[in-house]
Amino acid sequence: MKKYNVCIVGGGSTYTLGFLKSFARMQEEFPLNKLVLFDIDGERQKPIGQYGEIMFKERYPELDFSYTTDPAEAYKDMDFIFMQMRAGGLHMRQKDEHIPLSFGKIGQETCGAGGMSYGLRSCVDMVEAIHQIREYSPEAWILNYSNPAAIVAECLRREFPDDKKILNICDQPENVVRSTSRLLGCDWNDLDPVYFGLNHYGWFTHMYDRKTGEDLLPKIRQIVKEKGFLPQDAEQRDKSWLETYGFVQTMLEDFPDYLPNTYDGYYLYPEYKASHLNPNYTRADEVIDGREKRVFKECEEVIKAGKLGDKFHAISDAHAEMMIKVAEAIAFNTLGRFILIVENNGAIANMQDDAMVEVVCELGINGPRPLRVGNIPQFYLGLLVQQVSSEKLLVDAYYEHSYQKALEAFTLNRLINDAKEARKILDALIEANGDQWPELK
Repeated sequence: MKKYNVCIVGGGSTYTLGFLKSFARMQEEFPLNKLVLFDIDGERQKPIGQYGEIMFKERYPELDFSYTTDPAEAYKDMDFIFMQMRAGGLHMRQKDEHIPLSFGKIGQETCGAGGMSYGLRSCVDMVEAIHQIREYSPEAWILNYSNPAAIVAECLRREFPDDKKILNICDQPENVVRSTSRLLGCDWNDLDPVYFGLNHYGWFTHMYDRKTGEDLLPKIRQIVKEKGFLPQDAEQRDKSWLETYGFVQTMLEDFPDYLPNTYDGYYLYPEYKASHLNPNYTRADEVIDGREKRVFKECEEVIKAGKLGDKFHAISDAHAEMMIKVAEAIAFNTLGRFILIVENNGAIANMQDDAMVEVVCELGINGPRPLRVGNIPQFYLGLLVQQVSSEKLLVDAYYEHSYQKALEAFTLNRLINDAKEARKILDALIEANGDQWPELK
């Protein structure tokens, strides 16, 4: 069986530990020859790299493992590149979230003004990174799950129109499927979802039992009404995530047709959400005080001990396992089903063809084959077209260095929806981002 060369871009991410553990657990399913971590912040990456050296010596001794800040060393002769870049780091994420909230508008990592701020930074860094990757590994599959995935996907669609080996993915729809399986008391692999939307903005129209064909959505709706909704790994989640998942109950009360993605709450209730967020302590602060400290503390303990001990199972790996399964589907042409971000081209019949939509796809060695969902109801179409237009205008602003297009994108976004407020927030974010954004004229 072939063994694969893999690079993780963003080796200093708090999610990297989950990947290292998952690669060790799944070595028979997806065998590796070489694994390289790459990060521009060598000091941040170092403890995670040292952890990896200790872990793989115990669990995967034949693996060629290394970590580096040199793109040539990281990207050369790779089969798969896993992209988990955070442009600007958590420090800038704080600004993305705090600044809009200071104007009474939602500050969130991927939604509204915060997502657009992060999106422009990500476009700059992602385009540069993929051009570098293609110098050293022209045939590698690039699996991008860097946020905000919708804006990044639109930018990459334009920058690399003929590159069929860039795949944009988000694990949140699968997290909702897994969380639903917890409610139902079944294996999530036994669920067959039908889904449409944009990244972090979609709905499940059906949730079939893969064995019997029964649509379980009526049962799910009733259980959520009676018991609420929790993430599948609720015991490991921070408070804000529990609240985000819990809000699914409210959304189903008001819009009972479909099971929503958890992020839909920001778009359906923007004023309510903004008024209930703490402008001085957002999700970014929670990550810094929570997951960030837990991950690096675990690294410190393992490095000090020189062995894993009981740390191997300390962090949930559902996110990493999904991404590895995506690579496995391509490598072994399994035609497994995943919810992916793809160019529409009729998948949602009444949306424009060049929208980057999120739908169920069969995935194999020749890439994704989207499953069509037909026309969607006018209410959902109106919501999604407004968001697609905002995202496309923002990417126009990136390519044209256009302040006007950025202002239009901010004004049109449902979480701002006011031109005067849009200008204030845009100007504040231009100042905060400095040269991390393209110059807007």
